[in-house]
Amino acid sequence: MKKLENKIPPPALALLTAAAMWGTSKFQTAVSIEPRLHFALMTALGVIALSFGAGGIISFQLAKTTINPVQIDQASRVVTGGMYRVTRNPMYVGLLALLTMWAVHLAVPVVLLGPLFFALFIHRFQILPEERVMSAKFGKGYDDYRKRVRRWL
Repeated sequence: MKKLENKIPPPALALLTAAAMWGTSKFQTAVSIEPRLHFALMTALGVIALSFGAGGIISFQLAKTTINPVQIDQASRVVTGGMYRVTRNPMYVGLLALLTMWAVHLAVPVVLLGPLFFALFIHRFQILPEERVMSAKFGKGYDDYRKRVRRWL
């Protein structure tokens, strides 16, 4: 399974997952969600997705380090400010919130497996390999950061 490590860019995986969720929803019956609750859930998840995703990207840009998750070895520094004080993976949290928002929009319970799949795949094939590389490259500084800040939330 090592062949899958850092091979699929997370945004591409999120798009593939979203497409699979949409396709699955076409064969299932949607549930009725009270409109105000539906709007509130969609809005909250959208704010979370935008805040964490954009916050992570901006922090990387300000630190002048690579944002490319497939080429981890090009990282020039450990980013610990902004959203990275809350989670070590704000961009992945943002994508997960976006997929969850999509699941709420589709209103088909089975499509909630999409965000779950995404989280499990990203954890195993993206985050764990990233952590190995970052630990080897940045040593104690990164290891101390890992002890202070959670992987997700």
